[in-house]
Amino acid sequence: MDKFKETFLEVVYAIFPVTVVVILLQFSLIWLPMEAFIQFLIGVVFVTIGLWLFLIGVQVGLLPIGELVGKTLPKTGKLSLLLFVAFLLGFVVTVAEPDVRVLATQVDQVSNGQIGSGILIYSVALGVGIFVALAMLRIVYQIPIQYLLIASYGLAFALSFFIPKGFVPISFDAGGVTTGPMTVPFIIALGVGVASVLRSKSSSADSFGLVGLASVGPILAVMILGVIYR
Repeated sequence: MDKFKETFLEVVYAIFPVTVVVILLQFSLIWLPMEAFIQFLIGVVFVTIGLWLFLIGVQVGLLPIGELVGKTLPKTGKLSLLLFVAFLLGFVVTVAEPDVRVLATQVDQVSNGQIGSGILIYSVALGVGIFVALAMLRIVYQIPIQYLLIASYGLAFALSFFIPKGFVPISFDAGGVTTGPMTVPFIIALGVGVASVLRSKSSSADSFGLVGLASVGPILAVMILGVIYR
């Protein structure tokens, strides 16, 4: 019960400043129609309740399961199984990520349907899945993360010169939206579980950096999509 209260207070503290700023702007500068302002207040209530329930679900279900999966897979001794499950989990949690769907909807509207929301969602999810598997490979073979980040971002910047200009900001935004409340907890928990089994002495160092590495995948995936659409 104390955990529920603590999580609820965290959500309130996160949303309250935004609400106060909008209210101050409403009655000092912008003066939106009262109907729109009331809808905003109703939305604040729904967001508060929804985010609170979501975070409770993450703490109760996603984090423990992610860590248990991460601890169980290395014990099978099958690297291919570890990489496949890491790819699959990275893919499906990204498809379920609300931020990714918001970006895909906005891009679909702005591009007048030329870049469909479904294509963008699955491209981003594919990129995350591949790089989560790569992150697991890094833990297994003790590859320094800076080498992978330099190579990945170097490739991303090189590709940016060969794709339509509109795809460059979309690709980097795609990398940002994958660091949302659905993807991040699960990827970190998975990494903690795998690292704790494979390299117990340095599990804390190995289990972090996964989100930063995984977020490069969507950038490259959308850029490759730009090469196809060119």
